Formats: sequence, C-alpha cells, structure tokens
Amino acid sequence: MNAPSATVYIVDDDNELRASLVWLLETVSVQAESYASAKEFLAAYDPNRPACLVLDVRMPETGGFQLQQMLNNQGATLPIIFVSAHGDIPMSVKALQNGAIDFVEKPYNPQQMLERIQGALQQAIQLHDSEEQRKKIRAKLNRLTEREREILCRVLDGKASKVIADELHISVKTVDVHRTKIREKLGVVSTATLVREVMEVWQKAPTGNWT
Repeated sequence: MNAPSATVYIVDDDNELRASLVWLLETVSVQAESYASAKEFLAAYDPNRPACLVLDVRMPETGGFQLQQMLNNQGATLPIIFVSAHGDIPMSVKALQNGAIDFVEKPYNPQQMLERIQGALQQAIQLHDSEEQRKKIRAKLNRLTEREREILCRVLDGKASKVIADELHISVKTVDVHRTKIREKLGVVSTATLVREVMEVWQKAPTGNWT
C-alpha cells in the first residue's frame, strides 16, 4: 500500500470479535488497531493517517452513532463500516445517511468482511491523498498578498481583467501582472487549472474559506 500505510481501526466492546478481526487482517498483511471503547479510540486516533473504521453500533458509554457524529464534527473523512448484532433497516439507513459506507450484521462472513474492508482502505488512501493535495494548495494560497487575494476572488467569479481593474481602480496591466504572479505562486499554467484547484479547496473547507 501507499506510504504511509493505511490502518484499520476496530472499535467494538466484543473482545473475541476484535481479536478475530485483527487476526484476519494480519493474514493479508493489513495493519489493524483495536479498541474496546470510543474513548480509547479517540485517544489514539490520528486524523493525518489514511485509515478506515470498523465500528460497533451498541457499546457502553459512547455508542457507534455518537462516535460517528463526533468524528463528523471534527471533519474526519475516514470511511466507516458499521457492524451490529441487532441491525435493522432504519439503523442502517441512519448510518449511511450520516456518511458511513457500509453496514454489516453480525455474525459476518470473514471473506466478505475482508473484501469490504479492503475497499474501504482503498477509499481511505484516495481521501488521504486528496486531502494532502488540498493542504499543499492551501499552503500556496497563504503566500498570496492581500491584493493578489482580491484579484483571485474576482477571477474565481469569472471576471475579466478589465472589470477587475475598474473595481479595484488599477490598470489592466497591473491586474495581468498580479494574475501571472498568482499562477506562478500556485504552480499552475492556466486560469482554468487555477480555478479548478482553488474551488476544490474552497468547496471542501468547512467554512467555505480556502485557508
């Protein structure tokens, strides 16, 4: 797998299930960490690592849905596979509506579970790589001057250099010089690429702000 290697977090108060799932994953050289409670998991969770989460619905103190909401509030993107011995359709619908990628009833078929986890890990790696790319773009955006930010915002609105110049009371040539500097700082060669990359960061930001 890509470096850093992806991890499977297993959060379930069933000791035997956790141990058996860790063993199953080890047989195919997949790194796994298991925790008996949401509290233990949160103490160890690293949002900067590519990972997926196998999460039990019913646990003492903090249940699976509560933990899912806590992770959502943090902006976490790790794919979640819920497991439950008492699953029903409304429960699975709730899990999926809140962002889970799968809902599996216990006892589950080991091979099918392994395939679902491997799919979740692929998604986790893709999400991690995308977020790393967005971080790089945000770092470049932070290098822009206040004037360059003003011009960039208007470029994103689709305004021509002449319109931008009129709004900012500067010459068209000055606008074009700034636009060139913006592309250089962001490492893009065209306005289309510039707009696409910045909009990707902006759309994923919790507050609609690229920083």
